[in-house]
Amino acid sequence: MPRPDIQVEHLDKRFGDVVAVDDISFTVARGSTTALLGGNGAGKTTTLAILLGLLLPTSGRVTIFGEDILRHRYRVLPRMNFSSPYVDLPKRLSVRENLTVYAHLYGLARTRDLLDRLAADLDIADLMKRSYGKLSAGQKTRVALAKALLNDPELLLLDEPTASLDPDTADYVRSYLEAYRTRTGATILLASHNMSEVERLCDDVLMLRAGKLVDRGTPEALLTRYGRKNMEEVFIDIARERLLLAPDGEDRNVVQ
Repeated sequence: MPRPDIQVEHLDKRFGDVVAVDDISFTVARGSTTALLGGNGAGKTTTLAILLGLLLPTSGRVTIFGEDILRHRYRVLPRMNFSSPYVDLPKRLSVRENLTVYAHLYGLARTRDLLDRLAADLDIADLMKRSYGKLSAGQKTRVALAKALLNDPELLLLDEPTASLDPDTADYVRSYLEAYRTRTGATILLASHNMSEVERLCDDVLMLRAGKLVDRGTPEALLTRYGRKNMEEVFIDIARERLLLAPDGEDRNVVQ
C-alpha cells in the first residue's frame, strides 16, 4: 500500500483552557481529495495551520510526504501550497505583483508565462493590473487559488475554495480542481461548508466536532450510515449529535 501523503497521530492543540484540536488521528491517501468538515469552531482551520507548520501542536505528530513537519518543514513546504479567501494578500500591490512575489519565493522560472497561463485558466486576466485591495470577495478567492497553484503543488490545502463565487464560477473552479488532480496526481485536503462540493469532489470525509474526529468515510458510506439523501443532512446530524451508539456497538440513526 502506498505511503499516505498526510499522517496525523494523536494531534492536540490547546490555547490556554481552550481545546481547539483534541487527540485526532487520520491519514490522507496519495492522489485523493479529502474533506475536513465541521461547524464553526470544530478545529478545521487550526488543523490546517498545523499541517502548514504555522502553528505548533501541543502534542502529537504530523508527517507529510514521510517527513516530520516539525523537524523538516522546509523539505516539505516547496511541494505544497494553500488557499483561503480569509487570508489577504498585500492590498496595495496589483494582482500580478502579488503573484510575482510568490512565484519568486518558490524560485519559479518563466514567471510571466506562468502567470499568463494561470490568469487565463482562472479567468483573472482582466484583474492582473488591479490592486488586490480593490477586488471583490469572489475575485480575491480566484486570485488566492491562482497563488496556491503557482508551484504545481503535490499537496494542495484549501480552505473554502469556492467561497463568495457565483454558481457558474464555482462550478468552473471545481472542474479545474478535478482536472488538476487528474493531470498531476496531486493530493487535496479541503475544508468546506458546501456539501454539494464535497459530494462532487471528495473520495473521503473527515468529520470534526468540538476538536474531535467523530466520523469518517466516503460520502456514499456516510449517506448510507446516516440514512440521508445528501451530505448537508449528514452534516447537520453530526453537528447536532443525532447518531447514537447502540448497546451492541452498532451505529443507530435516531432521526426519522
